[in-house]
Amino acid sequence: SSAIAHRPFCSGCGTPLGFAFLQDAENVDVTIGSFDDPQRFKPKHHYAVESMHEAWLDTGDLPRTRSEENENVVKRWMDACGKTPD
Repeated sequence: SSAIAHRPFCSGCGTPLGFAFLQDAENVDVTIGSFDDPQRFKPKHHYAVESMHEAWLDTGDLPRTRSEENENVVKRWMDACGKTPD
């Protein structure tokens, strides 16, 4: 996916899943969203801060809406498969 790295993705939906250097790769980075329970992971540092979106760092005070409260989203799920996700 680039001159220096391979970025694995889900073949079903295209979601990015990680990052690995093409040469001399000792580690593979895996996206937090790839896990069923990402809350068990705690951040330790920021990397690639030149492209970091500062506004996304602390969003704890923003209003919150659950997916099932959005009638448009619920309708799309119902039309597509007759139920909402578990």
